[in-house]
Formats: sequence, C-alpha cells, structure tokens
Amino acid sequence: MCARSPIALPSCVVAIEFPDGFLWGVATAAHQIEGGNWNSDWWEFEHAPSTPVVEPSGDACDSFHRYPDDIRLVKELGLGAYRFSIEWARIEPEDGFFSRSALDHYRRMLGCCHEHGVLPVVTFHHFTTPRWLAAQGGWENAATADRFARFCERAVAHLGDLIGMGCTINEPNVASTLGYLLGTFAPGKKDLGAWGRASATYIDAHRKAYQAIKAGPGDFPLGATVAMDDWWAPEGCEEKLAAVRHSYEDIFCEAARGDDYLGVQAYSRLRLDEQGLPTGPEEGVEVLDMGYEYWPRAVEVGIRRAAEVAQVPIFVTESGIGTRDDGQRIRYLTEVLEGVGRTLEDGIDVRGYFCWSLLDNFEWNHGYGPRFGIVAVDRETQARSLKPSASWLGKIARTNRLDV
Repeated sequence: MCARSPIALPSCVVAIEFPDGFLWGVATAAHQIEGGNWNSDWWEFEHAPSTPVVEPSGDACDSFHRYPDDIRLVKELGLGAYRFSIEWARIEPEDGFFSRSALDHYRRMLGCCHEHGVLPVVTFHHFTTPRWLAAQGGWENAATADRFARFCERAVAHLGDLIGMGCTINEPNVASTLGYLLGTFAPGKKDLGAWGRASATYIDAHRKAYQAIKAGPGDFPLGATVAMDDWWAPEGCEEKLAAVRHSYEDIFCEAARGDDYLGVQAYSRLRLDEQGLPTGPEEGVEVLDMGYEYWPRAVEVGIRRAAEVAQVPIFVTESGIGTRDDGQRIRYLTEVLEGVGRTLEDGIDVRGYFCWSLLDNFEWNHGYGPRFGIVAVDRETQARSLKPSASWLGKIARTNRLDV
C-alpha cells in the first residue's frame, strides 16, 4: 500500500496507492442544502419557541433547483460519486399520499448524475421526518418502522433502476441520541426511555427497509451508516466505556451484519468521565467550530471497529471538518486518508471515501456557522466557488493516489 519514492528528495515522500475501483465521492443531505423543506419535523423544530437551533435553514443552498450545477461540479472535480438524500417529507407529504411530482424530481437528479458519469448514492432517511409522522410519535413509536419501509418501497419502485448505491438510514445513533436524549435535534426530547425506544425503532426500520428496497427494482449495494468515534475514558473505566460504546455504536453495527456494506462516519474523539458521561476536549488539543477536538484518527479507529463488529465491507460515507481555514481542512483530510491507507494495508475491505461535504451548508442546530464544504456558497447570491481543498481532493480522486 505505502511505497517510498525511489527518487532522492529533500524530504521523505510516501505515496498511498488506493485499490483499483476505490470509490471517491462527496456527500450532502436534502434538508441541509435543498431549502424550503417546510413540511418536515426539522423545519418545525427550527421555528419552535426556545429552539436550540441558532438559525433556521430557510433557502439553504437552493439545491432543490440548482442540483444540475452541483452535480456538474462533482464531475468537474473528478469525483466518481455523489451521495445525497431524498426527502421523505416531500415524497409523502401526508400519511399514505405519495407525490409523483417529488419522485419525478429525484428521478431527474438521478438522471443528471448518470448524464455526468457520476454514481448516484441515495440516502433514504437523513435526519428529517414528515410532520404527520412526528405527530404520531415519530421514531419513538414502533409503528414508524413499518411507515418507513412503506416509504422506501414506494420510492425504490420509482427510482430504483437509476440508483447506483443506497443507504437506508443516516446515523441512527446520532438521530436517537441528540433527538430523544440530549434534546438538541428534533424532536428535542430529553428522556432516557424515549432514547431507548427510538434506537430500537431505527434498528427495526433499517432491517425492514433493507428488505423492501432489495425487493424493488435495481441491483445496487445497500447498507446503513453509523456515527463512529475514537473513545477514551480514565484508567479503570474500561467496562463503563465498553457499555456506553455498545449502546451508542455497536448495536447499530451489529444490525448491519449481512448487509452489502456499512458506512462509517467519523469526525472526532469522544471522551468520557468516571461516570461514563461525555466530557469536554482535552487541554492542549485543537478545538473546532463544532466544539469538539481536531481528531482525524477517529476515521481509522471507526473503520477498524465497524469492520470487526459488522463483519461486512466498509465505505467511509462521511468524513470532514467544519473550519474556515481551508489549509486546516487539507491537513485534516490528509491525516484521515493516511489512516484509511493503514486499514487497507492491514487487509480491511474499505471500498470508498466520501468527503463531507460538497457545499458549505446548514449544519443542523449549529446553523450556518460551521463550514464543512469544499465548495463555498455565498449566502446572498447562492454562487458557488471552489476552495483549494476541492481541487486537492479532485486530484487524489483522479489519480487514486495520495502523496504525503
């Protein structure tokens, strides 16, 4: 995997050669970039009294209309895949009513990807839920698993022949923990029992959706994604760490056994105190705009853990950094890809890497402050402009090689 250059250079250059067919892509989510997603629980949550969301999503990046330009950018950068989500609140605006117009919109998106030679990677659920479903108890209600499977069945019937790769649910562990335990995501609950019920429903929904999608048209790899961390706890707290890690990560990785792949999404380290509760960043470690540590090693750790527990092939379906310093972004992504290279050297079946994100976008409860995009978006004009990291990542994707 790592081969030293035979040419004498002033400094040591290591080339990481990625395997043939390694998939390079970039990721987005509908609510974060489309704009005007007023029928979702998140839109309601953003505008609720005393919401923890610092600003509403509004028009976002207007990608509902500007998606042809965004997909063209993916192609021009040399990236082979575009991961995006289809919005349940648009497709099924009322219980049992499916919008042909919304489905046709996403079919045009898929067609646009194919026209540009970009593999469309479709996420069926990325944090947002229709308001009518939220009113029925949302993910705390076990019946939501069947509602979601029905939605997936209808969506894949219309879109499946054009989907290149699929993801049932994005980071169910984040959605359940932040939405039902910590209260910072929709629906804003802080209830241990609700968290447990939501986690169980997400797992059931993944399994039922997986079967529904596989039964529909198309023949594409299908899996889910899990948010992974590098975990730390004080000496002597190993059992506490293992228990917390299992309830947050491992149960979702276990649910992926037998799937076509598992998507690893990792950004930082999670430090616990003696009681097993999250604690703040370590003194002396860089802290990012999201409030967590600069910790690129988390991706490598997440890959290794996911492969061990899920025992399926791995894609890194999200990886990035919220920063206004694009040099720091390149440094972070370089260290991340070095870690990916080490996992490949060790024989772990890692099949692709998706950078989060294509665009500076709406970062949920943090609003538009954090800048994760390799493409900047003018908040007034919606004009896109490439950052140096975009060209840097595109070169790696075109050559399938990272020179460190």
